[in-house]
Amino acid sequence: MARKKKRRVNNKNTSNLTNTILNILKKDRNKSFNYKQIASILNINDTSSRNQINKKLLQLKAKQEIEEIERGKYKAIVNTEYYTGILDLTSKGSGYVVCEAFEDDIFIASNNINKALHNDEVELYIYKRRKRGKLEGEITQIIKRARTDYVGVIQIHKSYAFVIADDNKMYKDIFVPINKINKAKEGDKVIVKLEDWPEKADSPYGKVTKILGKPGEHNTEIHSILAEYGLPYEFPYKVEEFANKLDTSITKKEIKKRRDMRDVLTFTIDPKDAKDFDDALSFQILDNGNYEIGIHIADVSHYLQEGTILDDEAYERATSVYLVDRVVPMLPEVLSNNACSLRPKEEKYTFSAIFQLNDKAEIKNQWFGRTVTYSDARFAYEEVQTVIETKKSVIPKEVSLTGKEYKTTQEVAYAILKLNELAKILRRKRMNSGAISFDKVEVKFNLDKEANPIGVYFKTSKDANKLIEEFMLLANKKVAEFIGNKKQQKTFIYRVHDKPNDSKLAILKSIVSRFGYKLNFNNSKTTSTSLNNLLKEVNGKKEQNLVDTLTIRSMSKAEYTTKNIGHYGLAFDYYSHFTSPIRRYPDVMNHRLLQYYLDGKKSANQDVYEDKCKHSSNMEYLATKAERDSIKYMQIKFMQDHKDQEFLGVISGVTDWGIYVEIIENKCEGMVRIRNIKDDHYVFDESQYALIGNNTKNMYQLGDEVIVKVKQTDLARRHLDFRLIGKKEA
Repeated sequence: MARKKKRRVNNKNTSNLTNTILNILKKDRNKSFNYKQIASILNINDTSSRNQINKKLLQLKAKQEIEEIERGKYKAIVNTEYYTGILDLTSKGSGYVVCEAFEDDIFIASNNINKALHNDEVELYIYKRRKRGKLEGEITQIIKRARTDYVGVIQIHKSYAFVIADDNKMYKDIFVPINKINKAKEGDKVIVKLEDWPEKADSPYGKVTKILGKPGEHNTEIHSILAEYGLPYEFPYKVEEFANKLDTSITKKEIKKRRDMRDVLTFTIDPKDAKDFDDALSFQILDNGNYEIGIHIADVSHYLQEGTILDDEAYERATSVYLVDRVVPMLPEVLSNNACSLRPKEEKYTFSAIFQLNDKAEIKNQWFGRTVTYSDARFAYEEVQTVIETKKSVIPKEVSLTGKEYKTTQEVAYAILKLNELAKILRRKRMNSGAISFDKVEVKFNLDKEANPIGVYFKTSKDANKLIEEFMLLANKKVAEFIGNKKQQKTFIYRVHDKPNDSKLAILKSIVSRFGYKLNFNNSKTTSTSLNNLLKEVNGKKEQNLVDTLTIRSMSKAEYTTKNIGHYGLAFDYYSHFTSPIRRYPDVMNHRLLQYYLDGKKSANQDVYEDKCKHSSNMEYLATKAERDSIKYMQIKFMQDHKDQEFLGVISGVTDWGIYVEIIENKCEGMVRIRNIKDDHYVFDESQYALIGNNTKNMYQLGDEVIVKVKQTDLARRHLDFRLIGKKEA
């Protein structure tokens, strides 16, 4: 009996040792190993085991599974073609590798993930067979980890701990030795850094680098959202110190280098709660009857010098992050809210795009360069909207202008009305050229002093908003044209937007047809016309937010690049970002490049700037994800106090695990899990975007109106579950 048991163990060990050696050689297939090196990797130091390794190497050589490169040194024989790609994990543990060599993504079963994590760059080989109509592969090597820091809750045991990650795509808990918990206490939310994943370990090893606080506490959760995407929430001390020592005074010497526009009527128009003002408009009537309109942008690049720790920090952040209850700025406050903010009654260094327009909004002249300006007043959108609607000056008494006779409130009112008139002409021209009008409703929260949501309101774009938007678009477009529309190509950073994907448009067409809307995608012109008509028709209807969201998802993603392909959504052949350098690093780079070319310099290095574009696009994507998560968090927090209330909602998504429902009155979205719909056994019908009951044939379809109640709220994991009461009666 004992002999039998021993023989089975030996066979298993032999098999394991053979596979282990092969795995070591295949993992580093370009290197050769001798038996001593393999023994060292396996932490084997006894003579008997080393001899066993040597024996296995000779057997594998005889089988022609490995080759002897030089005496006693072996490499794996590779007969498989390997590919590289990015792993996209599902919450079920399997995944897909997005690989440029194949049109379809490669399916990876959970047992072939081989310790790769979501978004890792991996090497894989593809099976010759297809499974369930999909190409299938196995990950053979992790080339580059997408991230090493994770946010989660720590569970502490006597001699070790585990961190359970918030990210549902992190399929393993992270093992933390007790001496690396960094004074964390049981149940704390922490940041843990992955350090290793030993060959035989079931879980990766890590160390706690930061304690965020207790789950559910407001600041803990907001900081967790930022940490989840690798976004900072404070500046390093040295960066703040550097910024605070900058000379932010306005000097006569510097003014002489600039176009002086301090005597021209200039004002800012921003949200009423804005703290930084990075753009202003100036207006004056010229002797020839045309209008000189200046778009003046904070000259951030004057203070943000390349090669400094301040610039390095701004580049790494690449963007400000706008969460529900706070802004995480790209620049320290001394710049973002003071030196670079075009505050009223202050002289500022600016970078300007100045246009001469006639009554038809035709550009008769343009000028770009550094200026010095003086903002006469700061207006909120609401104040400007009132001027537009009443067509007279209703400037509040507390707004004091310069006291110079010609800068009267009447002149300001005239300037606003004329700017609005010209903006409408510019907008009409843009729409006639095929631009798409996305006026998606934004959800905003009224917060109390403790940042608790006490109400929901919707932000819509009115004429005052569109006035500013059109002139910012004009500056961005014309700066891009000025650099890009030349015979000699010069490196510049464009904001591009590709044409929509045909398959996504087909899905959109199928979905909106359920609501009775028809779309014509025969060519580029009919596509943009159809989409604009759809967005106009759906305005104010129950399905507006759903259709707006689906339409935006059908579009390609805008990004930064030095390779201009135009901007489909705006219908511009050339477009850049130039008007928000306080909050976007690409705008800072464009200011530098524009001045560089105005000084007569040759083209900058395209490869260097293309890398910076990729970084900026990636950071913008992460910031957008964090912003959405903060909205989701606040929605859940808001719904905690409404657990006994029934809500009318629209089914906004259907999956094989349940339906998503968006409440009409507050746009909060939650899930009704399929297992919690008790009146039948429901299955997902992808072709109809519906759950269908096996027995009753009852259907819950995308766009249906249903009544729900809050079932469960989980702030820490940002989950909102609804209980389905039933369909709205017709």
